[in-house]
Amino acid sequence: MNVVPEPLPGGSALARDYISNYEKVGHLYGGDFRNVESRVKRAEWLDKSEGFRADRAQVTDYLRTYNQQHNSHDAVMASLRLLAQPGTLVITGGQQSGLFTGPLLVVYKAMTTILAAKEAGERLGRPVVPLFWIAGEDHDWDEVNHTYVLNRAQEISRIKIEKSVEVRASVSDLKIEAESWLQSVEQLDGLLQESEFKPQIMEFVRESSLDASNMTDAFAKLMGSLFGKFGLILLDSADPALRRLEQPMFSSLITQNDELEAAYLSAASDITASGYELQADVTPGNANLFYIHEGARLLLHKKDGLFTDRKGVVSFSREELLDILNDHPERFSNNVLTRPLMQDYVLPVLATVLGQGELSYWAIPRQAFETIGGQMPLIIPRMSFTLVEGTLHKHMDKYQLTFADVHQGLHDKRQQWLATQDKLELGRRFEETKATFLAMYEPLIEQLGSIQSGLLKLGNNNKDKIIDQISFLEGKAQDAMEKQNEAALRQWERIEQSLMPLGKLQERVYNIMYYMNRYGPDWLDELMTIPADYSGTHRMIYM
Repeated sequence: MNVVPEPLPGGSALARDYISNYEKVGHLYGGDFRNVESRVKRAEWLDKSEGFRADRAQVTDYLRTYNQQHNSHDAVMASLRLLAQPGTLVITGGQQSGLFTGPLLVVYKAMTTILAAKEAGERLGRPVVPLFWIAGEDHDWDEVNHTYVLNRAQEISRIKIEKSVEVRASVSDLKIEAESWLQSVEQLDGLLQESEFKPQIMEFVRESSLDASNMTDAFAKLMGSLFGKFGLILLDSADPALRRLEQPMFSSLITQNDELEAAYLSAASDITASGYELQADVTPGNANLFYIHEGARLLLHKKDGLFTDRKGVVSFSREELLDILNDHPERFSNNVLTRPLMQDYVLPVLATVLGQGELSYWAIPRQAFETIGGQMPLIIPRMSFTLVEGTLHKHMDKYQLTFADVHQGLHDKRQQWLATQDKLELGRRFEETKATFLAMYEPLIEQLGSIQSGLLKLGNNNKDKIIDQISFLEGKAQDAMEKQNEAALRQWERIEQSLMPLGKLQERVYNIMYYMNRYGPDWLDELMTIPADYSGTHRMIYM
């Protein structure tokens, strides 16, 4: 594999400045992971604040139980033994659970987490373990219920799985019937081309999916199959067993809710005053907590001294909410602004791996960390790649295309190339024919109008019909040209569909199973040898 940097435009201005101009935005964050001094300071603070967090032994016991069920690799158990020791730190990454692991960016986030933990441990001279925080408490089913692969004809195909009930519940709480799993697995099997690796790939897909009752369980088993050997610990944020450990922080989120609201609003003001747009909603009266009522996940707001949802289905005083928390912590759930606080309470987080969109909205809770006596962890930009298969690279060289061309869209370049294939110069000759015809016919029409006014209108109508017919023949000639170059145009289409499917970066669309089916399970081991890069620069991997 040849890895080449390919800086890309885009992303929010705040994320771009964090990556390339940290001094400008440092007041909005807790430190720069790329700075060794920031790592040392963060590690020292974590040592001093051990008593602020959940009990390390209890957290490790919970994680051991969860990972023995879904991710029981020896390397994971070794990571957990290290985590049980005082002084061990954690690098976290996280994502919603997705069908068959979801898009490639999930894989790249896990890779970044593992590599960053290894490097941090070596630099600091102390144990640092990687942990992937599965956001199973999120309820956006439509975001995780599908994935895309390139099928046998090299076309984009979508695989979707159905849920059994229509309720706005956490993804981890949505039961998926065995029949739905079977259909999605068989669809994947039918779409992937035959290869020497396919039986093995489909076996571990089936093992992870067909016995899973929900999307998060299947996701955890697949992620464990892929990354367990690298010691990656998994955690489901919706696990009821975790809620009891999180109870003290939920209590703080409730009792200090007004102060936290003020902190979020103040940070949002700082962000906009610095010239950046907010990447998450910060609205007065939002409690930034969810309450699980009869399976539905309801966002709580503050109104007239009470905590209630928008429709008034539930309503609690602060004291009532705390009483419920004491008896039923599983009824509470974080949102995007409180989850960072909860993660920092549960784990000794040295740094967390984020994509550019996440990197932008994580600036909002910065002051909230201080409100509850914490400090914002360091942030590592997720590594970003586009995979270019060998044949595809040859096609790009053949048509003198760069990735920047593909990223911008190939329509114009494709038309320019097609024009160069027109050896008869049909485009020019058709235009000349139209111009010559008009030059001869329009004066005649004007003269006919002097004989009878009705002939002028008739002549113009006749002229338009003739031009239409010439244009019709021109279109047919263009179709014939494209037919003559059909094989080449399919190559252009494959370049676009492989590298920028649906007009998006490949890592945001395609699933890893297509590539593992082509290159085998050991291909992931090769990916893990790519030098770590926390600059946020997009890179091309030429296969």
